[in-house]
Amino acid sequence: MNKSSQDFPHKHKESIFGAVSAGVFFVVIGAIFVTTPDLFDKIIAFFQDLDIVRVPNTEILLPAPASPGDHPVLYSAVEQFSFIWSLYQLVILALRFAVGSPLNKKAETLSNVVFWFGSSYLIRTFLGESTSVTTWFQFWSAIIILVGVSLLARAAISAVARALK
Repeated sequence: MNKSSQDFPHKHKESIFGAVSAGVFFVVIGAIFVTTPDLFDKIIAFFQDLDIVRVPNTEILLPAPASPGDHPVLYSAVEQFSFIWSLYQLVILALRFAVGSPLNKKAETLSNVVFWFGSSYLIRTFLGESTSVTTWFQFWSAIIILVGVSLLARAAISAVARALK
């Protein structure tokens, strides 16, 4: 057998993960729209509220809602998506271990788990009903930190696995 025919089962398994993930993504989005009254209108209101505002204590201008505290329903829907998607990523991670997915796919999925759980927590923490322009920008600063942490988690798993080889 040549190498490409030996790799087929792993490639096939990975393509199944991708197809299932796309389906689950649409189911979760649909479920959130069904269970959140007027979500589409809330999204439109959020985008209509966007303005260029000054980042507090700086001269930097960035886009933000003029009234960030006026969108708790939208923030809640995004938090729900983040939490559900992180749980789904945990299931995928377990399945990746069960089927022997390549290390880079396991590390990528772990990174996704860290990011989506973290984003769910940050949305709940920063984007509550008393959201101000200051907390809006604090939220985005924390998201940038979270992206770094999730990339570090991916790199750490890869480095440990290579060291163990």
